[in-house]
Amino acid sequence: MNEQTHRTAGNWTSGLVLVTRPDCHLCQAARETVARVTGDLGVSWQEESIADHPELLERFSEEVPVLLLDGVQRDFWTIDEARLRRLLS
Repeated sequence: MNEQTHRTAGNWTSGLVLVTRPDCHLCQAARETVARVTGDLGVSWQEESIADHPELLERFSEEVPVLLLDGVQRDFWTIDEARLRRLLS
């Protein structure tokens, strides 16, 4: 179980957001990394699928999974656990 917080759909400009696509093995690995780090640090996060948001599909179609922090792209494809810990500390 993760510590995901659901926010209003389409709000990916604040907080920690993982942008994913359905049936994506890299997305599953990224989800596990984000859940582990945020769980350890007590930080909330949300996940948004490019399948649900055309604007995310247009912006990130070739880079998914993408990690955003306050609307700024911080990582993509493979989420670096050590970097994520530094960003959130």
